[in-house]
Amino acid sequence: MVSGDVGGNFGIRNNTYPELALVAWAARRVGRPVKWTCERRDAFATDFHGRDLISEAELALDEHGRFLAIRAVNTSNLGASAISFVPLAKGIAVSSSVYDIPCSYMRGRAAVTNTSPTSAYRSAGRPEVVFVLERLIDIACRRHGFDRIEIRRRNLVPPDAMPHRNPLGPASFRRAAELGDWAGFAARRVEARRRGRCRGIGIAASIELNTGAPRERAEITIDPAGIIELVLGTMAAGQGHETSFAQVISEWLGVAPDQVRLMTGDSDRVLAGGGSASARSMRLGSWVIAKAADAIVDKGRRIAGAMLEAAEQDIEFAQQRFLIKGTDRGVGLFEVAAAGLSDGIPSDLRGPLTGVSDETMSIPSYAYTCAVCEVEVDPETGLVEVVRYASIDDCGRAVNPMLIYGQSHGGIAQGIGQALWEACVYDPRSGQLLSGSFLDYAMPRADLLPAFDTEISEVPSTTNPLGMRGGSEGGITPGLAVVANAIVDALAEFGVEHIELPATPERVWNTIRAAR
Repeated sequence: MVSGDVGGNFGIRNNTYPELALVAWAARRVGRPVKWTCERRDAFATDFHGRDLISEAELALDEHGRFLAIRAVNTSNLGASAISFVPLAKGIAVSSSVYDIPCSYMRGRAAVTNTSPTSAYRSAGRPEVVFVLERLIDIACRRHGFDRIEIRRRNLVPPDAMPHRNPLGPASFRRAAELGDWAGFAARRVEARRRGRCRGIGIAASIELNTGAPRERAEITIDPAGIIELVLGTMAAGQGHETSFAQVISEWLGVAPDQVRLMTGDSDRVLAGGGSASARSMRLGSWVIAKAADAIVDKGRRIAGAMLEAAEQDIEFAQQRFLIKGTDRGVGLFEVAAAGLSDGIPSDLRGPLTGVSDETMSIPSYAYTCAVCEVEVDPETGLVEVVRYASIDDCGRAVNPMLIYGQSHGGIAQGIGQALWEACVYDPRSGQLLSGSFLDYAMPRADLLPAFDTEISEVPSTTNPLGMRGGSEGGITPGLAVVANAIVDALAEFGVEHIELPATPERVWNTIRAAR
């Protein structure tokens, strides 16, 4: 089986759909190649949908604004088939987010209905529960007079509160507020009111539970012609694996990134791997790549020792060369690979210069994000415009910051899209899907979004050998909450305390009228 470039994914293409098996069955049945093309209308109706959670939740605080307890019953719509419980389970697992909440009661339920099945979608289950918690915090502030930033800082998990690891320090929170220019918001609100607009600002924090399939395998082969082949079990879905994994090998072996050739998606070559899901590719991929590279260096030192007539323990490796310690005598990595294919070294060292690492790591990592959003609302039409958005992500170690910024920007766009426009709508009487095309399903577009101010915080993870956290889901996880908090802040003058999502113009307009 060969899988080429699949384009975007976000979880939807990690599933097995009936057509995939039927195509192979039909080809064997008729003895000819069979091709199936999914049309857009089919995808809208039968591809697995995302989100769809009802939560009944309560937050208890003392008179100083300290969080005492959270209690919730989360009911997930599974759709017509029980395809995945991951969103329900993962959401419950991070329901206290980055805050020190000493007591929690969470109940998860699932219902089978007439809709398309739901499954994991980018940051499965977490944006929904973060939305619930962050809205509860903002409502508590409105009702009892707490400052929205200070109450969050006060309830962060402190660094010395074991067994917690500090997921989001006050410095990150403070920096997010600075990046979003929280201090200058009052003046911008006054200016917006002169134009007849209601301006609001919101803040939200989130934590990730990065897991995914625990097994990953890397095989690195040094070609004497100056090429390094990497066979890896995970696959790209637009994240730039060809760039970032080449950088990892470049760092470990001292070669140029353009000397690396990445091979994925071919079952004749790839013996094991867990795919791209739950921000696992770099967390696990870099680890097995590093161990495979270490294996190459270990074997290369033995070959170089034979070539240089020196003891193995006297050979050191740096920047693509094996050197005798304390001298300038040495041989290059590709020379060593060529020697391995010759008869000039001991027989036990002959063969391709290859390193293999096949590892299983079940311990998750915990990436975290803090976001600040500003919106303007037209009270006459209910139209919401996102005018500013700032975000800080901690991914542990950033191999390629540009790629991480791209991941963050895409996630932010998805979060805003879900908060303002996107919805799968069924006729309540017939069960007919009404949002079956892009004529009826609204998507975020570039001209509807502002430029994003994003930064990366690098605090190495203590649960990953290389300090990696996930770097692909932080943009979307606080997105629903921070946009909703900003909208409610903009509508506070009308007495609005909460709004459900998506906050379409019709819903916002009706909310204002009901509050009045």
